[in-house]
Amino acid sequence: MNIAILAPFEETVPPKKYGGTELVVYNVIEELAKRGHEITLVAAGNCQTSARLVKIFETTVREMPDAADINFRNAYKYIGLGRVAEYFSQNKFDIVHNNIGWRVLAFEKILGSPVITTLHGPLDVPYQQKVYGTYKDSNYVSISLSQRKPMPELNFVANVYNGLDMDKFKFFPEGGDYFAFLGRMSPEKGPVQAIQAAKAAGVKLVMAAKVDSVDKKYFESEVKPLIDNKQIQFIGEVDHAGKLELLGHAKALLGLIQWEEPFGLFFTESMACGTPVIAMNRGSVPELIKDGVTGYICNTQEEAITAISKINTLDRKTCFEHVLNNFSSVQMAEGYLEAYKKVIG
Repeated sequence: MNIAILAPFEETVPPKKYGGTELVVYNVIEELAKRGHEITLVAAGNCQTSARLVKIFETTVREMPDAADINFRNAYKYIGLGRVAEYFSQNKFDIVHNNIGWRVLAFEKILGSPVITTLHGPLDVPYQQKVYGTYKDSNYVSISLSQRKPMPELNFVANVYNGLDMDKFKFFPEGGDYFAFLGRMSPEKGPVQAIQAAKAAGVKLVMAAKVDSVDKKYFESEVKPLIDNKQIQFIGEVDHAGKLELLGHAKALLGLIQWEEPFGLFFTESMACGTPVIAMNRGSVPELIKDGVTGYICNTQEEAITAISKINTLDRKTCFEHVLNNFSSVQMAEGYLEAYKKVIG
């Protein structure tokens, strides 16, 4: 197939450091390319990919000099969309795989190729629901079944879990002397709750996270005062190698999320290293984690604190095999191929 894959403009593909969607897009491309499909990546910046690269911007939006201003970032997104529409109106594909969400939907009819949209974010945002509801008959892929709950009326052609390239992960048979936090320093990811649980349980917590411009005030006022760089350490944003070291040497990942997480790549990344996950019972968590086997699913902060004391009873090899058998990029690519064929007919 001749496939075009549209990626977000904020980060490169793959991301240099944090960037879940961009990593998923990269893994899809590489697996499809291995199968002999002709792939065109439409993205921003100097992406490292097996696909033919079409640059919407020479640099990523995150690297723009005025990117700290959310209004400028939104402006760049619409400028980019205009360029995307122009490109696709002049270049035909068997299918266009949209990974930047609702903003593309209004242009679908003029793109000239069938479009399939993976929903990487939540479906409970009112203004976005207005757009998705207007275009409910478009072709959608969910990344978890729980993600569908706010808008079951959408035309879901498939559910495809995000997949990891397991060749780039390493199994760590033994954890170290600390627990880990990985993600963004935003309220929904639960960094404060992770710190509180670690302090209550008397364990060390090492935190690696991106502090985006929209989360800077929250980090400075709510999270930073709790970091003592002794029991609670913050090491900043890490690359892939740093991520493996952080997760692989941890006793467990504390994913005490405070929202309905659509997927949560950091959950599977942790288990791919053999490290179990302690997570709140929100969003996709019950679909990703086997309670009492690859981690603990908690309904309260108290349950999370108790789970910390039980973490050594879990088998790390089972965590690794769970991801290998259910959340690899091979399985993801196969799922998308079936979805593409369904849309093309």
